[in-house]
Amino acid sequence: MKNVVVDKVSSVAQHSEIGHELRLSADIPCEKGVLIAVRVLNNKTRYNQLELTSGRMATVNQGDIVVGALGHRKALRGYSGHLPEKLEPGNTIQLLNIGGVLGHCDSANPDVGPPFDCEVLGTVLHFPYLGERIGVPARAGEKSLDADATLNTRGVPVIALAGTCMDSGKTAAACAIVGRLRHLGHNVSACKATGVSLRRDILAMEDAGANETMIFSDFGIVTTTSDTGPALTRALLSNLAENKPDVIVLELGDGLLGAYGVQAILEDASIRDALTAVILCANDPVSAWGGAKILRDDFGIEPAVVTGPATDNAVGVDQISERLSLPAINALSSGVALGDLVAGILDDKEAA
Repeated sequence: MKNVVVDKVSSVAQHSEIGHELRLSADIPCEKGVLIAVRVLNNKTRYNQLELTSGRMATVNQGDIVVGALGHRKALRGYSGHLPEKLEPGNTIQLLNIGGVLGHCDSANPDVGPPFDCEVLGTVLHFPYLGERIGVPARAGEKSLDADATLNTRGVPVIALAGTCMDSGKTAAACAIVGRLRHLGHNVSACKATGVSLRRDILAMEDAGANETMIFSDFGIVTTTSDTGPALTRALLSNLAENKPDVIVLELGDGLLGAYGVQAILEDASIRDALTAVILCANDPVSAWGGAKILRDDFGIEPAVVTGPATDNAVGVDQISERLSLPAINALSSGVALGDLVAGILDDKEAA
């Protein structure tokens, strides 16, 4: 073991309760969620920040010692990378996202440039045995995921947001809905079920008025897949429903054709049956058409409304209305109207 003072602890380590003076082991288990310390080897001018456990964004600089978690990422508009098979101190890996996921980068989107290269220093240890200096590898997450747990929403309505791609306006729409429902007197909980570890979206939902929020990384999953997505969604909804909010807003990160498990979630009959409404977030009219077709044909889900950049002006709104026979409301310019539509759906459910 060796001692190290770290400069930045990324948000993926939110629940690990580690400080900035840590003990490291040279024995590195290459398992998803294991926390390791690295030294940043280069500077960047784009995509150069890290989300800290406080939720603040900090600029990463060459020489910084950072704590992150091993994992993978498959992002269309970011980095794609895989979990290393073997690591030892002195090896080089990359920072795959601003939440602190670390792995070997396979591909980079030109918009974000090359990733940060990082020298591996060792596994972060924590000492759970009272009175004994026996260190074990620290891991991301607060709870353990029960893959076989059943879904119990206790009758709480669930409003889900599914997108055609990352950056399709899901979080903006979720925040608009949360804020309006709160103004109308509803007790709102919110969660994000898929994606790569980053607390920014659920923090935005808290800022909008959500009383309780959760994210998949609370269960130690740093990047979701089709194998983990359904179990995570059942766990998130069941946990939030325990406190009996008036409604749960569920964001399905990434896209309907992404690699993070949205399709597997919507294929789960128990989850589909729990969804009061599904809102489609689309980047353009063509993706709105494709997203609606996937929801209708593959899952038997009729979208309640379309939002996102596809509705940024009247041209898109008119095309969606004419081609898809769906309402289209922009979350940024008409957030109150979007929230009122959802409130009407909740009123109809309660009346039924």
